[in-house]
Amino acid sequence: MKNLKSVKLIVIHCVANKCNKPFSTDLLIACGKAMYGQCSYHYYVRYDGSVIPLLPESVQGVHAKGYNHCSLGIVYEGGLDANGVAKDTRTEAQKHALYELLKSLTHDYPDARIVGHCELPHVAKDCPCFPASQEYQDLQPSSHSDRSAD
Repeated sequence: MKNLKSVKLIVIHCVANKCNKPFSTDLLIACGKAMYGQCSYHYYVRYDGSVIPLLPESVQGVHAKGYNHCSLGIVYEGGLDANGVAKDTRTEAQKHALYELLKSLTHDYPDARIVGHCELPHVAKDCPCFPASQEYQDLQPSSHSDRSAD
C-alpha cells in the first residue's frame, strides 16, 4: 500500500499500440499481470474518452522504474501510427478526458507534477509521444495558486 501523501508525480504513458487497432482493457491488465504480476497503471484512457480505473490510487503501480513508490500511472490507448511509428495519436475525446482526469488528480494531489514517461531520467523511449509536462503546464504545482477555485 502506498501513502497517498507520497504522490509526487503523475506519469503519462501510451500503450504503444497502432492507432487503427483497439487495445482492450482486459488485454492491458493481462499484459501487466504477465510482466509484473499485477496491473501496471491506475487509469486507462480509451479512444472514445472513457476513463477506466485499473488500480486503486493507494496501490503502487508498476509503470515507471524508480518512481512507482511516489507516482500514479495513467496510460492512453494508442501511441503508434498505423505503420507502427511513435506518434501522439490521442483522439479529441482522449485529450479532453485526460485533461479532466488530471485536473481532478491535481486537485487531490496538489504537489504532484505531471510528466510523460520519457521525461523521467534514464528513459529511452518516446512514451507518451507528446510533451506532457508542457501540455499540462496550467495544472502543474507552481500554477495551482494561479487557477481560480473550481
